[in-house]
Amino acid sequence: MKLFLNMLLLLAVSNIFSQNKIEGVVTDANTNIELVYVTVYMPHLEKGTSTNENGEFTLNDLPTGTHTLLFSMMGFQTQSVNVTIPLNNPLTIQLKPSAIEMENIIISTPFHKLQRDNVMKVEHKNVAELKASGAVTLADGITNIAGVESVTTGIGIGKPVIRGLSSNRVLVYTQGVRLENQQFGSEHGLGVNDAGVESVEVIKGPASLLYGSDALGGVLYLNPERFANNNTDSGDFGTNYYSNTKGFSTNAGYKSSVNNFKFLFRGSLTEHSDYKTKAYRVTNTRYREQDFKAGLGFQNQAIKTAFRYNLNNSKLGIPEEIGEQSTNKTPLLPYQNITNHVFSYKSVLFFNNSKLDLNLGYVYNDRKEFEDHHHHETEEEHEQHEEGEEDEMLEAALRMKLKTFNYDVKYHLPKLGKFETIVGAQGMNQINSNYGEEELIPDATTNDFGVLATSHIHFENLDIQLGARFDNRNITVVSGINKSFNSFNGAFGIKKNIAENMTARVNFATGFRAPNLSELTSDGTHEGTNRYEIGNINLKSEQNFQTDIAFELKNEHLEIFVNGFYNRIHNYIFLSPDGNVIDNTPVFVYLQNDAILYGGEFGLHLHPHPLDWLHFESSFETVTGKQMDDTYLPLIPAKSISNIIRIEFEDNWIKKGYAFVKLKSTFKQDKVSTFETNTNGYSLLSAGLGGDFSVFNNELNVTLSGNNLTDKTYTNHLSRLKPDGIFNMGRSINLGFTYSL
Repeated sequence: MKLFLNMLLLLAVSNIFSQNKIEGVVTDANTNIELVYVTVYMPHLEKGTSTNENGEFTLNDLPTGTHTLLFSMMGFQTQSVNVTIPLNNPLTIQLKPSAIEMENIIISTPFHKLQRDNVMKVEHKNVAELKASGAVTLADGITNIAGVESVTTGIGIGKPVIRGLSSNRVLVYTQGVRLENQQFGSEHGLGVNDAGVESVEVIKGPASLLYGSDALGGVLYLNPERFANNNTDSGDFGTNYYSNTKGFSTNAGYKSSVNNFKFLFRGSLTEHSDYKTKAYRVTNTRYREQDFKAGLGFQNQAIKTAFRYNLNNSKLGIPEEIGEQSTNKTPLLPYQNITNHVFSYKSVLFFNNSKLDLNLGYVYNDRKEFEDHHHHETEEEHEQHEEGEEDEMLEAALRMKLKTFNYDVKYHLPKLGKFETIVGAQGMNQINSNYGEEELIPDATTNDFGVLATSHIHFENLDIQLGARFDNRNITVVSGINKSFNSFNGAFGIKKNIAENMTARVNFATGFRAPNLSELTSDGTHEGTNRYEIGNINLKSEQNFQTDIAFELKNEHLEIFVNGFYNRIHNYIFLSPDGNVIDNTPVFVYLQNDAILYGGEFGLHLHPHPLDWLHFESSFETVTGKQMDDTYLPLIPAKSISNIIRIEFEDNWIKKGYAFVKLKSTFKQDKVSTFETNTNGYSLLSAGLGGDFSVFNNELNVTLSGNNLTDKTYTNHLSRLKPDGIFNMGRSINLGFTYSL
């Protein structure tokens, strides 16, 4: 590994860079009129500007080589142009009018292309759009993406489910590094606040080629907010109020870029009381979250580098039964106190016709859980704690510290004819330590190492992407246990334009997941799940093969997509009761069997001419999961269909105005595992409106939304409160303001 890095760094030193710039003009393809305020962005360099009143733009201080230039503006089709620097002549760019929403560069795949140019299907959503639809948390917001759901424990604890797979089968990336926060636990949530997250991307299907173990089911990739454009600065603050929980979230941020240096920071505070159903409040679903994000960047023609830091602290109540009815926001016992530090360092070294990406990350997760029978307080001290006292007086029943260092090095070789090729190495060192009275999983060290190569081959009407990878995972437990897992994986995909405005994608990929520490060595009661879990040291790695087929039709006023998948998993790991009881708790053990999952998503987006301001969107999703003995897998989302009518408008007094009505219907789920209960179908009605206003010469964004407007009593199949007959959230009206300085 050291030799690999040294060779690449020597290449960087040997290159000489000159002053480069790009100039050009952007016009309307139909009228040839110059377009003002078109966003011009270079995603590889994270550098951008906008056109002036004459449609002109200039980007300075650019490295030699071939780079992607992105032009986007509301009401026009986003255009991606590859330019080779130095560039001798100014560019002339013509944008085609279109009612289709602006596209974005996909960051989670290594070649960083617009989705329409990607061989692999990736979903992309802006967080601002998810919040405007009424999402309370990020885990709640991603359920607006077809094929993505969330396993929830109240509103504060949620974890992503991609096509029926979750927990350690779905990898989460934030700030460009993998997030590790003991996600093996059913009651362990995402642990990321949406403040300072610009967009989310979802890879649905095995992504082990790109990310290694734990990406067997897919990847949730969180893109942080961008730095300010060169020699600009901006600030904003905002707040949201949620009527159901009497909750609020506030955040404020500032960013600036001067010459080659740039920085940003953002802080947020969120508090919610117990959520309310039509009949009662669900005791101890309250929580409090504090979040701080900061970034520092530097860029010249030879290097682009950025350091980011995220501190997140959450106090989350763990609901058990319906009890106290109040709007207090301080969690009762039992509750979790989780502190998460994420440090990331990202650099790109530019050579004449190639580049080197280096991502380093360090994640420090401190998880404490407090229970009724592990505190030593008087009644008076307990009352003080409930009124807001810190928990120094309490002794953590469970405390685990997880320290994870990970690295990701990719070298983009010079383009050779139709071939773009990337080679790389990834790895992780992880240390788990216990400090509480109880110990669910032992102290242990995990080391991952993987090497990969992938190529994108361009033809006139056909694109091919293929690659291969080798991984090794070693787990060493303090008791002397040492386990090693190896795996070869590959992927092959084709994207073809089969007709005008119609694209077909076919992808084949293998993935793997080594058993996690909990599955191998767990021995204790998991309070959040009411199970005594016993690990199985003889577990083998899960290995899967998935086929994805996707068709997409897109023109100026209509979009239709059809996605289908078939996923076969060998050695699928699952929990099963063995009939014994320890400490009045049923014992569950880890077993393995082959499994299959299949299903897909269908959607359409219609914006009829000449009513370009009117949008109708509909999507349907379905997934079925079975073991090979024909019994069903647990926690498989029910089928659902979502229909949205949306209008967009602008006037002198409002910009980017919108209003929508949404009806999401979830079907009955009776295809359940042996120890699950059925759930009935239901429909939820939502609506909202919003827009931007000019206040004191600055922009004020206002959003108003209502969820579950009919106050329906229902239970989502992925709610962990379902076995206790506890309903999901009732009617909620959400009001939000963001003021830009």
